[in-house]
Amino acid sequence: MRTSPRFDRGHTDDLMSFVTASPSPYHAVASAAERLEKAGFRQVAETDAWDAEGSTASPAGTGGRYVLRGGALIAWYVPEGAAPHTPFRILGAHTDSPNLRVKPLPDSGAHGWRQVAVEIYGGPLMNSWLDRDLGMAGRVFLRDGSTRLVDVDRPLLRVPQLAIHLDRSVSSDGLQLDKQRHLQPVWGLGNDVRDGDLIAFLEQELGLAAGEVTGWDLMTYPVEPPAYLGRDRELLASPRLDNLLSVHAGLAALTAAASAPENLTSIPVLAAFDHEETGSQSDTGADGPLLGSVLERSVHARGGSPEDRARALAATVCLSSDVGHAVHPNYAERHDPTHHPRAGGGPILKVNANNRYATDGSGRAVFAAACEKAGVPFQSFVSHNSMPCGTTIGPITAARHGIRTVDIGVAILSMHSAREMCAAADPYLLASALTAFLES
Repeated sequence: MRTSPRFDRGHTDDLMSFVTASPSPYHAVASAAERLEKAGFRQVAETDAWDAEGSTASPAGTGGRYVLRGGALIAWYVPEGAAPHTPFRILGAHTDSPNLRVKPLPDSGAHGWRQVAVEIYGGPLMNSWLDRDLGMAGRVFLRDGSTRLVDVDRPLLRVPQLAIHLDRSVSSDGLQLDKQRHLQPVWGLGNDVRDGDLIAFLEQELGLAAGEVTGWDLMTYPVEPPAYLGRDRELLASPRLDNLLSVHAGLAALTAAASAPENLTSIPVLAAFDHEETGSQSDTGADGPLLGSVLERSVHARGGSPEDRARALAATVCLSSDVGHAVHPNYAERHDPTHHPRAGGGPILKVNANNRYATDGSGRAVFAAACEKAGVPFQSFVSHNSMPCGTTIGPITAARHGIRTVDIGVAILSMHSAREMCAAADPYLLASALTAFLES
């Protein structure tokens, strides 16, 4: 039986800091970029020419580079001597999480309550957003063409639940929530709701003059910070584990691989996409052109031809890392009876015969080799036959780029809740396996 590496609580502490600093996808890529800069990576603009001169601004030379686009980030490290047809080893993840997002006309209210109009993003467990202190984060666009991140990191909004005295049926019929009527948060008192109140408030928060904000992408988030849980602090409760846990693990693995380039025979890549929770069909989603464009330009910048690109992608492997379902102690019958991934048991390998996950036998072998190298145990997940499973960026990546892809992750409870839970050791075990994969 394999022996797990000793749990590094420092890794999980750092994950908690990363999640706290990343209340929106835009903050997540900004936090990731800051970490990459400290590790020696340099940003490359998509609008610049990517030549083969090996200059500081060129991604063709050796070293680490990254590209930012909205809520997505692609980062890679070119080891010295890499040929144009050198294959890539890709870690795929996503930066977005289900939440409540601000509508274009955000100011509303009724009966003496001032409210913010929100739209449901993705598939959140809606009841988990009730009676929870919410902040607001995202980005705003200014009249001069610039962009600013915004984070109101304090209790600002709340979605109040109806008292049981006014809905006795909740005890027998369960909680019934209408997405339009029941999830609009309150943020003040008064009958004088005026168009522009929320944006004027955010301009004040940012120290901007009135009327400077002309566009916005804003969302709510729970302000309660991540915390260790349990008698022995062996559990982690946190918002946005889906899927900042994988983004953070990918960053740790990429920077570790870049610190020892002599171990690399492939080009390690981290691809952190936006909009996975809504189908990935955007310019920053896995079904968009961003990853393919970066890989192709990287090959060509090293003097490669279309033939070199085809050779590189034919030998490329991607680990699509996203959270999965740990067996639930109160609902064990909802899981496949022979596949019960346990929290603390190491990363999971996701398999689905109908290609909702991209893993096949060859992919399993790749992941098993990485876990064996890292000394990390792994588990297998398949869904109950009567309950169709979700999907990930894995099948999209495989189909769009012709890349062998393996779906993996960490087993959690309360997926898509405003606050999710995993074993405190599992993020470190995942990062260890990802590092071994990049160095294989």
